[in-house]
Amino acid sequence: MSDQTTADTGEPELVVSTHGEILLLEINRPGQRNAMTRDVAEAVDDALSRLDADGALRVAILTGRGGTFCAGMDLKRHAAGERAATAVRGFGGIVEAPPGKPVIAAVEGWALGGGFEIVLACDLVVAGASARFGLPEVKRGLLARGGGMFRLPRRVPQAIALELLLTGDPIGTERANALGLLNNVVPDGQAVESAFALARRIVGNAPLSVAASKAIALASADWPLTEAFERQRAFSDPVFGSADAKEGARAFAEKRPPVWQGR
Repeated sequence: MSDQTTADTGEPELVVSTHGEILLLEINRPGQRNAMTRDVAEAVDDALSRLDADGALRVAILTGRGGTFCAGMDLKRHAAGERAATAVRGFGGIVEAPPGKPVIAAVEGWALGGGFEIVLACDLVVAGASARFGLPEVKRGLLARGGGMFRLPRRVPQAIALELLLTGDPIGTERANALGLLNNVVPDGQAVESAFALARRIVGNAPLSVAASKAIALASADWPLTEAFERQRAFSDPVFGSADAKEGARAFAEKRPPVWQGR
């Protein structure tokens, strides 16, 4: 992980902490509205690789400190030739290769440009009431190449996606929620707390089942319906044959909480 520190706090530009089975990632460049840099992208990449490799970790929460989620790439660094991306996971250390385990975006304030694309790369989204989302790249002679151009039309009606992409104008939580982009809207300052509550609901479930459910839901977007049941067997058969599947049935019969082993 990068050891780059921020002048605002003297702490790492990405603060990573574990909370039981939950991994919390906090972008920590509040003076720059948490604009993404290569150092932060590499740190996010490292943290998400740790998430997938560590059997004790089940869910990640990604947020920004200081009342802003992420204002996109650091344009000054971009003008100097820096690319805020990693070789494998792409922009922000996530958009091209999100982890297999769930990631929850906890959004306060602005999620602009690449920041919104990071949100779209996450699986679930909790937002403070004043959060704003937008893809303003066309206003700057750029375009949303961090996944916004194809992830957004898959999440909202095409006409709405094109409105956001072609005007570059942002939307607030009320409209984002009405469009189905958000899982929960909470009072400002409570997005992380709400994300933890959501993460704990996931953590209580069997890890193999959670991972396979996410994998099928994402991979099946372009599966022909006539092939879907056959294709899902590669994901579902190992789950149904797992020790956890047997434990789930025993726990139900014995009226006790299951003890998951992840195998």
